[in-house]
Amino acid sequence: MEKSSGGEVVLLFDYFNRGSLDLFDSFKNAGRNCHCVVINDDGFLPEDVTNVFEYFLGDFDDGSCPGKPLYFNQIKVPDYWEISANNTSGLIKDKGKERGRIFFQPPTHKRLVSLVDFLDEDGNVRITEHYNKYGALYAKTAFNKDSKKVTKAYFNSRGQEVVVENFVTGDIILDWEGTHQIFKSRTDFVSFFIRYMGWVSCPIYFNSLSVPFFVSNSLPATEGKKDILFWQEQTRGTVPGNMQVILQNRASRCSRVIVQNRPSYEALMALKVPKDMVTELGFIYSFKKQNHGKPEALICTNTENVEKLKEILTAVPEVKFHVTALTEMSGQLLAHEKYENVIMYPNIKAATLERLFIQCDFFLDINHEGEIVEATRTAFIHNQLILAFSETSHGPEYTSRENIFDIKDYQNLIDRLKSLVSNKEALEAALERQRMDGLTASVADYKVI
Repeated sequence: MEKSSGGEVVLLFDYFNRGSLDLFDSFKNAGRNCHCVVINDDGFLPEDVTNVFEYFLGDFDDGSCPGKPLYFNQIKVPDYWEISANNTSGLIKDKGKERGRIFFQPPTHKRLVSLVDFLDEDGNVRITEHYNKYGALYAKTAFNKDSKKVTKAYFNSRGQEVVVENFVTGDIILDWEGTHQIFKSRTDFVSFFIRYMGWVSCPIYFNSLSVPFFVSNSLPATEGKKDILFWQEQTRGTVPGNMQVILQNRASRCSRVIVQNRPSYEALMALKVPKDMVTELGFIYSFKKQNHGKPEALICTNTENVEKLKEILTAVPEVKFHVTALTEMSGQLLAHEKYENVIMYPNIKAATLERLFIQCDFFLDINHEGEIVEATRTAFIHNQLILAFSETSHGPEYTSRENIFDIKDYQNLIDRLKSLVSNKEALEAALERQRMDGLTASVADYKVI
């Protein structure tokens, strides 16, 4: 059993999503000693992040498995079955009949296997295989005939069953170190893990009002109620019920809420929550320095539909535009190459894209549908001034409101770009506002939590 030393905190997350990663990085950047724990399993977690279920599976880096993620065509299937894939997903077929679906770990164009769904004769999912970054099959989820989850079994590197979660009853069975233990819920299971690790006396910082909150409430109370909810979700008109428990001082360990989303903070303030219990705090980012030379702008897209691209290219000829995509580009998009101030990058390599994020001063968030490579966040960190249309904006939390325009007012976006290109002092001031609007925090902010 690991014992806690003074000053440690536990970051307890439902999922290791972008908000969880940014919060974890902020604590590390502030030099805070913390344990990062994730409840929902993900076989591709960083080495310094612990999953509660996977912890009991032991080491996979022991030579018993490939030691690296599986490429899509390495999945084991019956003889003569066909495996095919594109840059987003894969298929398994038997004589033209679909038998399985392959899901890749982001970035998906690398085609590294994360999940494989196997289908019955009627096309319903019956088994999902879960693979990790070592290429090992570490879990299987079983479904009933209605494609509803029934159980999920977790295996160690030798294929031995260690943990089984029953989604019908909520029970979790753990066979470990010669013991057979049954937990009635995920809350009980995670609480057992916290106790086993010797972290009960550590403050628990969590960003979800589901299982992490229930775990905090189930542990013995601490003097001063040191647990904290880091609220990163949208607040839609009302205070969530479990947050009300905290704000009414009815939680056993938590009596403070830190909001990491400005619209949510403003919404909570409008709902007149106790101001002494709710504060706003962003993240500590490691910003990249920019060398402003000839003005250049970056556009990242996974679709041919880049809004008002022709109008922008022709209106600002002094700016060199770099339009990038991870896949092939359509003829309609490539037709813009006729303009002298644009370079098109179909099938762009990661190193080239990283160079452009460093090289460019502006990022235009003007492509429809999804974004690639977390482009707006990456542009924010690289100190690119982000301009967007409200109809295409993928990262409003990273974009100053003054730099988001309606498509019908596209000329205002062009005028804004032209004004910043010609005035470097104005550009620097706009970047500073963008960092402030993006809730950039300091080391000192995290030291005093």
